[in-house]
Amino acid sequence: MSELTLDTLMDEGGYGDRARMENQALLDELERKKKARSMAVPTDDGRVRARLREIGEPITLFGERPADRRDRLIYVLSQINAARGDDAPAMETESEDESEDEAVEEFYTPGSIALLEARRRIAEYSLPRAQKRVAQQRIQSKMPLRQLIDIRKKVFSEVKSFANMGSQIGDERPISMVRFSPNSQILATGSWSGGVKLWNVPSCAPIRTLRGHGDRVGGVAWHPRATLSQSEEAVNLVSGAGDFNLHLWSLTSDAPLATLKGHEGRVCRTAFHPSGDYVASASFDTSWRLWDVSTQKELLLQEGHSKEVYSVEFQDDGALIASGGLDAIGRVWDLRTGRTAMVLDGHVQGIFSIAFSPNGYQIATGAGDDTIRIWDMRSLKALYTIPAHRSNVSDVRFFHASDLPTVATQDIEMKESTPNDDASADTSNDGSTDKETEERYRSGLYFASAGYDGLVKLWSADDWQLLRTLTTDAGKVMSIDLACNGRYLVSGTYNRNFQLYEPESTV
Repeated sequence: MSELTLDTLMDEGGYGDRARMENQALLDELERKKKARSMAVPTDDGRVRARLREIGEPITLFGERPADRRDRLIYVLSQINAARGDDAPAMETESEDESEDEAVEEFYTPGSIALLEARRRIAEYSLPRAQKRVAQQRIQSKMPLRQLIDIRKKVFSEVKSFANMGSQIGDERPISMVRFSPNSQILATGSWSGGVKLWNVPSCAPIRTLRGHGDRVGGVAWHPRATLSQSEEAVNLVSGAGDFNLHLWSLTSDAPLATLKGHEGRVCRTAFHPSGDYVASASFDTSWRLWDVSTQKELLLQEGHSKEVYSVEFQDDGALIASGGLDAIGRVWDLRTGRTAMVLDGHVQGIFSIAFSPNGYQIATGAGDDTIRIWDMRSLKALYTIPAHRSNVSDVRFFHASDLPTVATQDIEMKESTPNDDASADTSNDGSTDKETEERYRSGLYFASAGYDGLVKLWSADDWQLLRTLTTDAGKVMSIDLACNGRYLVSGTYNRNFQLYEPESTV
């Protein structure tokens, strides 16, 4: 009689074979999920439905959302590939055909001399700003860890104490856009009635109503030097609306200084270049355009999205611009060359908002799939996905601190760092006040998001954790903004009002 052991007992009872089979099934399932994550499937819901119909699956299930439908397609295709023993995704042939079609459709159009000159001026403007930004980041990287932790705790304690300061009826129709002026003392609101209104902060008293649009206002943006050094009679504000036009406004007149015409669809968002010399606009005509403020002429008509372009935003350096479309794709463009610097592909619903971090290399996008995605231009991929809201993410805004004196350019020669360099950097840093140090590090340390679930949320921008959730008195929050002084947060709602928030310590 053989010795009774655990192995012989399992063999006699048949448990060994069954355990091995179960283990192999688990390994096969893990391998299937691994391959499923790398499968190329369409993000457009119409194409997802068509693909499900082709393979004989129901095109939709009860209560199924587009994101769930896409996940089901991935699961079914991975099951089919596993049954066939194929390693290649089932959509490989289709994607190859589409890439060939896209290659055939690619074309170029000649640019004007004015566009060439604009690209040259943008390069001359952006390179020194990028140099100073990198120099400041190097100085911050040498700050003591204890000091960084203290600043972070102080900033986040203020952010977590934001509370509702008051609410104001802003218009007869929903408030679609809210933006603080650079000095944080004036609030501009745009509404579906076609009007742009200016309000005093923090009293929320009306200052002026700017009338000129014939349809709902979608985009409002301040000149970078408005309310600071820009003359009140000059261009201080730009707005875009559903009448296909953009208006340039001063602070002394109710009528627009100029009207920019050219779009063939609703204008959804507008943005001022950091230099103040150019304006960008996103439109339902599937393009975004670049305009010269001084000549009121169109410099660039940029295509590249298959559906409506909904959002557009400049990088703080001024070298890049990002656009987000209802095709669920975002693109980062280099204004100096006209080339695409990065494609933001990952959302399964249209992108409603896009924002550059002050650090210059991170981008946040909010979309109709209820998520915020964080992208890193250095690695050309998504860093993090935040399940932010229970409904559409309508707006995303990083905190941008007021401009402070920058370090001298001679401190940032491109060379290997030495102990002497570190000492000089520390010396220059010691010469600045603690307040300036805190403000520099504070910029970009957190951001805010708005959703159609009626909530405003504040997030940390280093570990992407939720800091504060604020409720509104409306079912949909259309827009948000953070004041440059860090004291105020505003939200514009579908309920025709805007709400002002500030830390409880200041209240």
